[in-house]
Parts: sequence; structure tokens; C-alpha cells
Amino acid sequence: MMRSGIVGLLASTRLLPCLLHEASAVGVFSLCHSSTVLHRRRLHYGYLLRSCTNVMSLGQLHAQLLLIGGSSNPAIWGQLVSPYIKFGCLDTARKVFDEMSQRHIAIWNAMIIGYSRGGFCLEVVDLYHRLVAEGVRPDSSTFTLAIQACTKLRDLGMGNEVLNFALQSGYGDDVFVASAAVNMFVKFGRMDSAIRVFEKMPRRDLVTWTIIISGYAQCGMGDKALSFFRRMQSVGIGGDAIVMVGLLQACARMGTLKLGLSVHAHIFRREFPMDVVLSTSIVDMYAKNGALAEARRLFDAMPHRNVVSWSAMVSGYAQNGYAGDALSLFVAMQQETCEVDLVSLVSALLACSHIGLLQQGKSIHCFIIKKLDLDVISATALIDMYAKCGNLVTARRLFDWMSFRDSIAWNAMISSYGVHGLGRDAIALFKQMLNSQVKPDDATFASLLSACSHTGLVEEGQHWFHLMSKFCIQPGEKHYACMVDLLARAGRLHEAHELIKSMVVKPGISVWSALLAGCKNYRDTELGVVVANIIFDMQPDDPGMYTLVSNVYALGKKWDGVAEVRTIMKKKGMKKTPGFSITLVNGKLHGFTAEDRTHPLHREMMTLLEALDYQIRKAGYVPDTRSVLHDLAEELKEEMLCGHSERLAIAFGLLNTSAGSRITVTKNLRICGDCHTAIKFICKIVNREIVVRDVKRFHHFKDGKCSCGDYW
Repeated sequence: MMRSGIVGLLASTRLLPCLLHEASAVGVFSLCHSSTVLHRRRLHYGYLLRSCTNVMSLGQLHAQLLLIGGSSNPAIWGQLVSPYIKFGCLDTARKVFDEMSQRHIAIWNAMIIGYSRGGFCLEVVDLYHRLVAEGVRPDSSTFTLAIQACTKLRDLGMGNEVLNFALQSGYGDDVFVASAAVNMFVKFGRMDSAIRVFEKMPRRDLVTWTIIISGYAQCGMGDKALSFFRRMQSVGIGGDAIVMVGLLQACARMGTLKLGLSVHAHIFRREFPMDVVLSTSIVDMYAKNGALAEARRLFDAMPHRNVVSWSAMVSGYAQNGYAGDALSLFVAMQQETCEVDLVSLVSALLACSHIGLLQQGKSIHCFIIKKLDLDVISATALIDMYAKCGNLVTARRLFDWMSFRDSIAWNAMISSYGVHGLGRDAIALFKQMLNSQVKPDDATFASLLSACSHTGLVEEGQHWFHLMSKFCIQPGEKHYACMVDLLARAGRLHEAHELIKSMVVKPGISVWSALLAGCKNYRDTELGVVVANIIFDMQPDDPGMYTLVSNVYALGKKWDGVAEVRTIMKKKGMKKTPGFSITLVNGKLHGFTAEDRTHPLHREMMTLLEALDYQIRKAGYVPDTRSVLHDLAEELKEEMLCGHSERLAIAFGLLNTSAGSRITVTKNLRICGDCHTAIKFICKIVNREIVVRDVKRFHHFKDGKCSCGDYW
């Protein structure tokens, strides 16, 4: 049965006739009648099989074995499996394997190794189950390869079953099985399980340490990654380039430039080969920490750059708000004939969303459709881009088109409704998400609560905040910040303060700053000064926080506090973030800063604004100079308000666009109360829709009203 099956196999490949001819030429047929010689030959076939240099010579020996009856000896016959696998003949190896009457564990492992190297994970798991069912005892290699296959198949349940059987079989201390288990748990983000296996290992090699360090880095637990690196060094194991990449990823995720500099210095001192992977990781670390000048210097110095290198730099610019640089580099990337990948495209879309470049975003959309598949990642990035460029209708249409939506896609659409002031639409979509059996995560609730905050839906926000535990989600700092913001915007400042006092975790700057902003808006200087003192003592790194604290001190006439804040900012080298606005006219971006007198059309813009100021005053506008926190005459304060960057951008748009067309302005800071009131009057007088996107949300001004309902 076995012999005829293999003969048929060889005949089907048209190999047998020539092999038999070769065998005859060396006198194989005459040997078949000599049992002594046959026995002697069998002893040498193992060596001969291992000596085969190609599939032809292997086939010749295979034919000889058939002719001399070698198929009856499992010890010899089984040695055919590995050579066939070595030459890439997996199907032939499997047929030899299947026709064997007896198979010891080495033969099973040979076949499993072949499938594993070929990436046939299902076959690996199938053979493992068959082996166990036939009563063959798996060994270290069997368990290791089976666990690795389960990891690649994303089947944690099956991987756990294999691991448990390995432990029952006495392989709990096996370094290879344990390493495979650690890697499996890391890949599934189960770092606690990975550490339990890791800590029980009698010895750990560099590979295992690297898996743990990289795992913590990829899970966003950079402090743990660095801690394990130091622990690895303490036991005398030096890190390799892969470990360095993991540490750089940790520094990038943690936003710790100081530690990143230390890792870079360590790489330099140890003279690691600077291949494209390591160089790109260093560039990415600097870029994600905001050190863009250093990142760009290293990027430009790289002798070889791949698509990941380009994407890291483009992404760095985009995520740090340098949209123009991101798009310029994206264009250069294409000109370098570098294949654009999804990361660079998503980063380019992010850059478009930052400054409202809708047409460029549409071009990237077309590029994705032509060159790539529109998957859930790119579609979600497009939803975010369209929404932040003011085209909410297209964002929703794209969302509805998606055949599969993960929680990130739902979150993006809910958040989009929020920034446009459509809180009830955000709640309706959240309920639709629940009906679609998609489990909300902590980001979902942050988006939902933020949407409620932007729309003044206090009771609704409180309702969903208290229901978070139903979804096994404990409120974090960002959720408390949203709730404090929700209450503070509604003027319920002391209720917001009580909520902060009830927090289990220590409230951070984001929570206190939400309350402080409410104190500023509602002129509660007594509570505002208390909160400002708390934030001041926390020594924030954001200049905007110091500016907010200074403004509240000024409202409360605490001039000593104002002076102290300015002194601290000066010592730290901080400067107040200047307000600027941009508008896109005739395909070109135009930028303006407060009281900017350098623009070629400055005189025309100021003439128009003065004329509009006269008209809106007649219509009932009264300047609100309370936001000008300087000891100046009222006339000078009113003049300063008229020169705010958003008004200059609107004036430029009115001068350079056709009547009736929409004007869109993007501002880097929150729109001031006086400008908000003035633009409501202006849009009605000029009969235009004016859209202002500030750092917090969209304001759609039309017919003398704003989409925010004056709740912002």
C-alpha cells in the first residue's frame, strides 16, 4: 500500500522513470537480491539523505528506497520528510508522512516545523491535535510551535489550552515553551499573564526580556518597559538593537524626552549599527516628544529612508500641529518615488484637519480609493478630516457607508457631532452603537460627555456618567474633566467643585483647568483664585495654563499673582501663545495675528471693520471689554477687540470672495466672547454664513445666530 502510493506520487510528477533509470545505472536492481548489502545500504541512507543538495538527488534516493524495500523501515522512511521540507516540497513531505504506519515525535515535529516555517498555522494546530489524539507525547518543540501558531491565528483560547497541557506534561520550566507563552500573552495585551509566566521561568534569555520590554512599550506602559530594561541590565544581560527600539517606543509613548535622550546616548556609546529601523525609531521618538528640529536633522542625515521613516516624520509634524510642514514632506515623499503607506496618508489627513484644508483632504481621499483599500482605519481618518473641515454631512455619509465599524469609528463620529454642537445627535448615535452590539470604551464616553458639555445637556451627561459602571468602565480623569467642564459651562461652579472633591484619584491639571475656565467665564473670582492657586502650585508645563491663571488673577485684581506668574513664565522661557487665525481663499491659506499690521491689505481690512463696527453698533452691539485684561482706556480696549485675528480673517474673506459665499476661519485659541457677539451681528449684516472653528468647537454663524446657542 505504502510503496504503491509513493510510486504513484513520483510517477505523477514524471520523476520516477528518470529516477529508475539513474538507479539502474548504478546497479541498484542487482542490490535488491542481496539482503546483506541491503542491510548495509540501509545504514547509510540517513547520511545520504542529509547529503542531498537538491530535490533531484533527493528523488533519486527516494526511488532507490522504493526499489530496495526501504519503505518498510520507518527509521529510514521517516528521514525523507525533513529533506522534502527543506527543498520546499511540503505536499510531498505530507504524503510521505501520511503513508507512514509508525511515526515517532521527531517525525511529527519535522512536519509541524515545515508548516510553521511556511506560515501554515492552521495545519500546525491540526497536526498538534491529531498527534495528541493518537496518543503521541508532545515535546518542547511541539508545544512551542503550537503556541506560536495559536498566537498568529489570534486564538488565545486554544493557546491557553496548549499551554495548560504543556504545564501538565512537565514543561513548566522549559524556556522555549515559556518564551512562546510570554510572547502570546504580550501579543494579546495580557501583560499580567505574561509577567506571571516570565517570573516563574528558571532562566531568561535576551529574547524573553526583549518580548517583555517591547510588550510594555507597545501597551503604552513605558515606565514598566524602562524598569525591566534596568532589571535586565542588573542580571548582566545587555540589550540589543531590538531592545533599544522597544525603549525608544516607550519614550515616544510616554512623552519623556529626557529618557529618550538617555537611550539615544546609550545607543551612541555602545556603537549600535544604525540601520534604518533603529534610526527611524530615534526619529520617531524625537518627533513624538515635540523635538521636531532634532528629529528632522536626524531624518535628513539618514543614508537610507524607507516608507516608515518618511511616515514617522510626517506624523510628527502633523501631531504637533505643523500641518504645513507635514503636507510639504508628504509631497516630497511622493516625489522621492517612495511608496506612500497608510500611516503617512492618515498623518496627511490629520494635517488637513488641523487647518481645514478640505480640498487637499478630498484629494487624499481620491488617492486612497485609487491606490489602497478604504479600510476602517483610513475611513475613520477621513470621517475625522471631513468633520474638522466643516463638512459634517460627508463625514456621516462616509460613516454610514462603512460595512464594518469598530469602536474608534463610532467614537470619531460621536466626537464630530460634539464639536459641531450637536449633542443630541451624538447621544442618538451612541444609542445606535449600543444596538449594533459594539461595546463602548472609555474614549466613547469621553466623546459622549464632551458632546453633552458643548451643548449644555447637563442632565443627560450626568445620566451617562453614572451609567459607565454598567459597562465595566471606571471614570478616569478625562471623564471627570468632561463632567466638570459640563457643570462649569452651565454655571454650576460649586457643584463642579464638589465633584472634584469626591474623586477617588487625585485630580490633575485638566480637571482643575476646566473649573478655572468656568470661573473666568462666570466672573467667580473668589473660587477662581482658589483654583488658580492650586494649578499654579502644580507647576504645569503648558504656557496656556499660566495665561489662564494670570487672567483669573487679573479678574480678581490679584496683581501680585499676575506678576508672579509672569516671572515664573520668564524663568521657564515660556511665552504666551499668540492668537492667530487662518482662512482659505482661492486655494491659498492666509494667516493673521492679533493687531497684525503687516498684511498688504491691512488698510482695506481695517476700513471694512470700522464700517462694520459702525453698522453693528447701530444694530445693538455693545463691546465687551472685560476680556481685555490691561489697564487701558475703554477706547483703546475697544480698538484692541476690533483687531483680533478672527475679525481680520473675516474681513479679508469678505474682501476677496464672492457675495453670498461661506467664509471659514480656523483659530488656534478659544474665540473671545466679544468677537462671538460681534460676528453674530456681522453675519446678518453681510448676509453670509461665517464658520469659525476654534480650539474647542465649531461656531456656525448665520442669520444673526450661532449654532452653539451661545453655550460655549
